[in-house]
Amino acid sequence: MDYKRYIAQRLKVEGVSEDELADLVAVPPNTEMGDYALPCFKFAKILRKSPAAIAEELAASYPIDGVVCGASAVNGYLNFKIDRKSFADETLSKIIREGDRYGASCAGGGKVVCIDYSSVNIAKPFHVGHLSTTVLGAALYRIFQFLGYKAVGINHLGDYGTQFGKLISAFKRWGNREEVEKGGIHAINALYVRFTAEADEEMEREAREYFRLIENGDEEANGLFEWFKKITLAYVQTIYEKLHVTFDSYLGERFYTDKMQPVVDELREKGLLKESQGAQIVDLEPYGMSPCLILRSDGASLYATRDLAAAIYRKNTYDFEKCLYVVAYQQNLHFKQVFQVLELMGKPWAKDLVHVAYGMVSLEDGAMSTRKGNVVFLEDVISKCVEKAYRIIAEKNPLLENKREVAEKVGVGAVIFGALYNNKIKDIVFSYDKALNFEGETSVYVQYTCARAASVLSKAAAAGYQPAVNGCAPCAQEFELLKALAEFPQTVAAAAENYEPSFVARFCVDVAQKFNKFYLDCKILQADDETRAYRLAITQAALTALKNALTLLGIGVPDKM
Repeated sequence: MDYKRYIAQRLKVEGVSEDELADLVAVPPNTEMGDYALPCFKFAKILRKSPAAIAEELAASYPIDGVVCGASAVNGYLNFKIDRKSFADETLSKIIREGDRYGASCAGGGKVVCIDYSSVNIAKPFHVGHLSTTVLGAALYRIFQFLGYKAVGINHLGDYGTQFGKLISAFKRWGNREEVEKGGIHAINALYVRFTAEADEEMEREAREYFRLIENGDEEANGLFEWFKKITLAYVQTIYEKLHVTFDSYLGERFYTDKMQPVVDELREKGLLKESQGAQIVDLEPYGMSPCLILRSDGASLYATRDLAAAIYRKNTYDFEKCLYVVAYQQNLHFKQVFQVLELMGKPWAKDLVHVAYGMVSLEDGAMSTRKGNVVFLEDVISKCVEKAYRIIAEKNPLLENKREVAEKVGVGAVIFGALYNNKIKDIVFSYDKALNFEGETSVYVQYTCARAASVLSKAAAAGYQPAVNGCAPCAQEFELLKALAEFPQTVAAAAENYEPSFVARFCVDVAQKFNKFYLDCKILQADDETRAYRLAITQAALTALKNALTLLGIGVPDKM
């Protein structure tokens, strides 16, 4: 049961909807006064009364029943006491019954949500700056799927531009097919870096000519480009597999080459295209923005041109409910311009385009910038985390079987969780030590909690003990844990609504903290038969919810640590 919704349905506040009331009902930090609370301060202006008076009137009229057993007013808050026994029974039964579908729903009704994330550049290695877009987009993909939407994961490849002419020029000057096959993406990148360092006017001219040959379908130039692309995709797939990331489409910028001219024609027909210093623009000054550049003075297209074509193609192909662009906040203006141009073109679905902006990731030493040459490759960050996790696990539990497999889940989980735990818009400074802290707000702490719960259930099964929802009245620690577990369906829904997987990550830490308090304060296997069965049910429910939450984030759960 959604207790916040249940409470809101029985409240009548003039001028305030049930949805608004449900959003305002919260779990107070001090539960001695109540299990749920409604702040009445926002109603003062509407009702022309003090918050304290409003809370007292609502408390006096609230219908007490078998679910809500008390309502009281305190300092402008309306506090609710719920029947803890029925709450516990219902919550436990629901989690155990639904299992790995606990928290899921059919709310999406099969509607399509396109999610554009990761968007790797062909012929360039993955660096740590690609981490957020990749794991954030993948988490949103799983969350929307979990809620009954049809998610479409799109890897909008960076596979268009003069850089590929430069790469072909570099390969033909210094490259060797056997060495590139052996060295893979890093050998290709080394050629590009060398070209950038040594390029003169003649080499730049040559590069532009090779790019022109690609565009015109030259067999040799396109053969080399496709070879570079194959090597890149094979390389990034190894990283995607480690991070549990999947895509439904790899259509990149190049795919839209023949789809841009119709966009330009439509802009011209609708009187939106203007000339400015030889270039073609859409004037957005009336909307508080600089012009959106559509074509350069030499007729070349730009990112905006291709993104306009891509948005129209996606709408025509998928008929999406929403189309999300998981791209760093530095591109805020770009997406505002693109969305505004589509609106001016008369596309009613322009309102369904969302830029999911996120902050930047750097390491503690500040390493990230490719221009400064101190770029850190993502595979190196993952490898270092896995190796560090292995050393910690081997020290803490030298007899543990499958230490390498466990270290992989722990190390990769630490990388993912480190990028998802904070609000997405915040810049992140990744710390190996903090990410792998068994006591902190980390995935390791949550995974260890899961292993602890799994161990309790395994020992119980070996002794012939079974979990049971048997109507016991929950103690304070049990009730606090159950209340946290009951929040999971609303947490997942809120994560989708706000495009914030951090809600799920924080749920994990909150539940882990409450479970460990329950584990330390309440005897489980040593309790009497009835209490033991009840506490095993709570343990099973906590493990189920944590597994579901970590799975949405793309993090594996070891049985032992």
